[in-house]
Amino acid sequence: MTVLPIVTVGDPVLRERAREVTAEELRSDAVQRLIDDLIETKRAANGAGLAANQVGETLRVAVVEVEPGNPRYPYKPPIPLCVMVNPVLEPVGDETAEINEGCLSVPGLRGTVDRHVTVRVRYLDRDGAEHEEVRRGLTAGTFQHEVDHLDGVLFLDRVRDPASFSTWEQFDRHHREAFEARARALVARVGS
Repeated sequence: MTVLPIVTVGDPVLRERAREVTAEELRSDAVQRLIDDLIETKRAANGAGLAANQVGETLRVAVVEVEPGNPRYPYKPPIPLCVMVNPVLEPVGDETAEINEGCLSVPGLRGTVDRHVTVRVRYLDRDGAEHEEVRRGLTAGTFQHEVDHLDGVLFLDRVRDPASFSTWEQFDRHHREAFEARARALVARVGS
């Protein structure tokens, strides 16, 4: 496994819609290696997820995982490793929540985004098996963030109030405590 360089905002690949992966491609050594490298790269960066176009590949592949004690996201509930190939996501209900997000492709910046509280996600795993799951709370937000990447959308595009942008340093200093309290309340109310 290799830790790959993460593409940052301004690179056109982040604005491309990634293409579906065929069954033959999914079985290939190249795509299986890409999946391993996405996992390794996400873990090395302490991310909650990583999409293939964040490492310059326009394939609909993303990984999500939050390990306990993640220093970047200590308020997020743990999420076991999930490899998604060709994910399709749909909201369940109309309820949304404000989530302050960051992104490995937008280093040093955070902003508040409205995310659906509950989503249904359908995808293939790395072995080609079909999955359908309902995700809630902060975890639902993480899945929405990664599927957005595969559609060429950054969290920056979803921030309604530019006044919510802050550096990580200023977020820690002025906003983290209040956001974490809201995040914990959301988790307590709807689960992960």
